[in-house]
Amino acid sequence: MFKYNCLNNIAQVGLDGFSENFIACSDLADADCALVRSASMHETEFPDKLLAIARAGAGVNNIPLDKCAEKGIVVFNTPGANANGVKELVIAAMLLASRDVVGGINWVLDNKDDADIAKTAEKQKKAFAGTEISGKKLGVIGLGAIGIQVANTAVNLGMDVYGYDPYISIDAAWKLSRSVRHVKDVSEIYANCDYITIHVPLLDSTKHMINSESIKLMKSSTIIINLARDLLVDEAAVIEALKAGKLRKYVCDFPNPGNIGREGVIIIPHLGASTEESEDNCAVMAVKELVEYMENGNIRNSVNFPAINMGVCTKASRIMVFHRNVANMITKFSAFLGDAGINISEMNNKSKGDNAITMMDTDSPVDAGIIEKLSGLDGVFRVRVVK
Repeated sequence: MFKYNCLNNIAQVGLDGFSENFIACSDLADADCALVRSASMHETEFPDKLLAIARAGAGVNNIPLDKCAEKGIVVFNTPGANANGVKELVIAAMLLASRDVVGGINWVLDNKDDADIAKTAEKQKKAFAGTEISGKKLGVIGLGAIGIQVANTAVNLGMDVYGYDPYISIDAAWKLSRSVRHVKDVSEIYANCDYITIHVPLLDSTKHMINSESIKLMKSSTIIINLARDLLVDEAAVIEALKAGKLRKYVCDFPNPGNIGREGVIIIPHLGASTEESEDNCAVMAVKELVEYMENGNIRNSVNFPAINMGVCTKASRIMVFHRNVANMITKFSAFLGDAGINISEMNNKSKGDNAITMMDTDSPVDAGIIEKLSGLDGVFRVRVVK
């Protein structure tokens, strides 16, 4: 029986996916696995028994990935589960920035006592006139699950779409509309596009990728949309450019004291994935990932360990060794088991960066003594007995 703990409210439709092998617990200290949305775990003391954390969402900035890896805790996310919700808000952001809908609505509210408001509105509406998005150029930086949906939808709305992603996967490339112009240099997007939307993870290499230097390449009519991560944009540089008339608008999903109320800035209260459907989809995917890992050891959508899958174990035992991605580790594991007279019927080894997993099915049970020896090897983070 596995115990799971929820650090945030998780949609019930997802929790209903747990099998009879799982029960909820109220304390992380008692949990074998955990579900989280926005709660910060950077100061969390992880119990030794904790095996996995599933983030019901894409970003994992609230989870200390290296710390988890060193304890052999697999961290999952749910890429693509909230993609449609974010995509729809990106389209809304383009429309809000192109046409002063908010300003017009506020004008109506301010003049609600005008008995002749219909006639007055006809005179005033030109103050809120804007431009259409059809025929304009959209630059999509990052062609993952969200970026692809944004790009494809924009094509269907009649936009000329530029896409930039030096690491685009083959699977993603197949899903991308042929009408999207795939550029190899992001500066081409900066120089040509009327709208720029960012959909990349926050890394050292992407922090403040929109900055004073990239803004210099843009047209003064450019609209920047950031619904991904706040620090992808140097907001001080953007606000300064808006003041100087070097940008048209900035739409952001991350309110802070420095951006609220600024001229030309539209702030949304972090609504990107805040739809019932997105929350349900993320919860369902997160629970499926945990169930498959806890019951069978198979890993899909981990951010700190590689994907690995050996199906359902039909042999006497299945063990997983989490270790550093260095030479001769598999040789050592095989030697320990061989010296104990244990035959490995099937083995799979996968790596991701500095971390690796070796999964082994054996024809006889692996006793505690062997597990202890494997765990004591230099470079081994954890040994888990799945069966």
